[in-house]
Amino acid sequence: MKADKAAARIEELRRTLNEHNHRYYVLDDPVASDAEYDRLFRELEALEAEYPDRVTPDSPTRKVGAPPAEAFRAVTHRQPMLSLGNGFDEAELAEFDRRVREGIGVDAVRYSAEPKLDGIAVNLLYEDGVLTRGATRGDGDQGEDITDNVRTIRNLPLRLRSDPPPAAIEIRGEVILPRSRFQALNRGLVENGEKPFVNPRNAAAGSLRQLDSAVTARRPLMLQVYGVGDVAGAELPASHRDLLARLQGWGLPVNEFVQIVDGLDGCRDYYRAMLERRERLDYDIDGCVYKVDDQRQRDELGFVARAPRWAIAHKFPAEEAVTVLRDVEFQVGRTGAVTPVARLEPVFVGGATVSNATLHNLDEIARKDVRIGDNVVVRRAGDVIPEVVRPLPDKRPGDARVIELPAACPVCGSAVRRDPGEAVARCTGGLFCHAQRRERLKHFAARKAMDIEGLGDRQIEQFVDEGLLASPADIYRLGEHRDALVGRDGYGEKSVANLLAAIEASKQTTLGRFLFALGIREIGETMARDLAAHFGTLEALDDTARAYADHRRAALAEAEGDEAAADKQLRDDPLRQVPNIGPRVAGQLGDFFAEPHNREIIADLRAAGVSWPQADPADAGGQPLSGRTFVLTGSLADWTRDQARAAIEAAGGRVTSSVSRKTDYVVAGADPGSKRDKAERLGVTLLDEAGLQALLANETGENGSQ
Repeated sequence: MKADKAAARIEELRRTLNEHNHRYYVLDDPVASDAEYDRLFRELEALEAEYPDRVTPDSPTRKVGAPPAEAFRAVTHRQPMLSLGNGFDEAELAEFDRRVREGIGVDAVRYSAEPKLDGIAVNLLYEDGVLTRGATRGDGDQGEDITDNVRTIRNLPLRLRSDPPPAAIEIRGEVILPRSRFQALNRGLVENGEKPFVNPRNAAAGSLRQLDSAVTARRPLMLQVYGVGDVAGAELPASHRDLLARLQGWGLPVNEFVQIVDGLDGCRDYYRAMLERRERLDYDIDGCVYKVDDQRQRDELGFVARAPRWAIAHKFPAEEAVTVLRDVEFQVGRTGAVTPVARLEPVFVGGATVSNATLHNLDEIARKDVRIGDNVVVRRAGDVIPEVVRPLPDKRPGDARVIELPAACPVCGSAVRRDPGEAVARCTGGLFCHAQRRERLKHFAARKAMDIEGLGDRQIEQFVDEGLLASPADIYRLGEHRDALVGRDGYGEKSVANLLAAIEASKQTTLGRFLFALGIREIGETMARDLAAHFGTLEALDDTARAYADHRRAALAEAEGDEAAADKQLRDDPLRQVPNIGPRVAGQLGDFFAEPHNREIIADLRAAGVSWPQADPADAGGQPLSGRTFVLTGSLADWTRDQARAAIEAAGGRVTSSVSRKTDYVVAGADPGSKRDKAERLGVTLLDEAGLQALLANETGENGSQ
């Protein structure tokens, strides 16, 4: 590069890096990934090495961090807080080891190795053993006085356990926010209408720089110390390992993975071990740090402008990188969830080339304001699915497009619905949609649904993979493949005969079981039985649910998309008059029966011979136990729980799982547990098994036993 072009590029890089430093260290609002920053920084270092006359004292390569913000009082460190040189591959690590060995004239070096914590560096001044000041790193010479805030850190001692203590000592450490608490913190911020943090490191920075220390006190910050600065009035150990042991003895927290390693091979082994352990830790690390353990050897090696010659940070592959969001496709999961997936310009991040990343859901897309065409920061941690962390609005092109939910399922073409208050959109073609096939079939065959003994999860997955099952009706055609079934793993003549007999027996069911087996969202066992009792026939339910779907579309159009206003219009709809059917459940029923694919599957099942006794709609007022609520607890002697439930519901009663003041009876068998105790506290009538049978006999005029 010619000298004039190099000078212009050097000046451009300085301006860019200084702006990034300001946003990272002062504003806690970075707009560049770590990988992008490192690339620019190394380009500036290379150009300054080639053109040393262009180096200036204010270059980012000669400074650490950024100047203190005006909101906090600036304090000067007694000894500068320098940064570390970085090594990004084994060749750079080997070069560091060579320089160290040649600098002190030895064949092998003993290093102290530790994780490189991704947090906020702090300098803690203890005078006569008492914490008197806490400060950020700042530009290395001056930092921000955050004493009141660091005092709130839970594992930071306000007084050292040393007798006698040093007259004065600067303790260097890193403040971090555990991963286990980061998501909860962000959820709370979003609920309060505040901006969430990008990552735990920014959360730690934002917490330490609160002007109100009471806010910091509510943040679960932790400290880990890794060294000392200026010391007065004390003799410290001559090795780094012994120094850390001394600090730990004084009550200061030291990382549990600090280890002494021998030579270059020891550093390599430690790096591989920490890289493998990285994702199991409860805090972020972005590499390993190796320090010459012997203090005399450190003194001999000395320092360069901004870093010690006796230490290096061996960085992990970048977990964040910047790329372009080219498009968004929607995938359908096994439960029908329609999830946006980002199609990216391929980028190397976290040790792998990434071209796809999750966008989670539409709420996250709106919160982050991500658009097609954006430059985005992508994060990949270990084996976790890559995600789009945030866009870079300053780089947004003029033709960037808003991401919109598709109206139809990309797999089966059924309608896509997103309920009010839900982040996830779903395909309504449950029985028909291929993406949901396995889970729907497992549910259909389950004991409390169609109860097909011998057709378990493993068998269903195997039959789906081999093309024998594609819809619930195919279960009733498995007899056509009898010869193909015999002889496979776990299937002899007898087991195949038993399976086919169980399938044939399942054709005779009840309407309630059949409705539950269909897997309609929000329709559990109890609700399915309630619907069967109310409508009597599938045709009556189908007509009412489809009419509701039509009414809801019209109400939404009239209310211009206002869900609450539309629901208010629909509260007198016949479907909403069914007990315990609110707008959410009614909407799911309407969507399911309005979807032609689902009705085709039901027709196919009926054609295969699935049937149930026909009944008239229940006369709610005429049933003997109508309006009474029961809870079953403990073991019954003569009945199973399902038999007792069936007897109660046949008489018009309702069985729920929890005891409340609205409960009429608690039926307590052997070992009833806390439900009996709660019933006694609330004054709910208790029945034993004989009492339930007597109640049923008196109310129905029949013997309740079976």
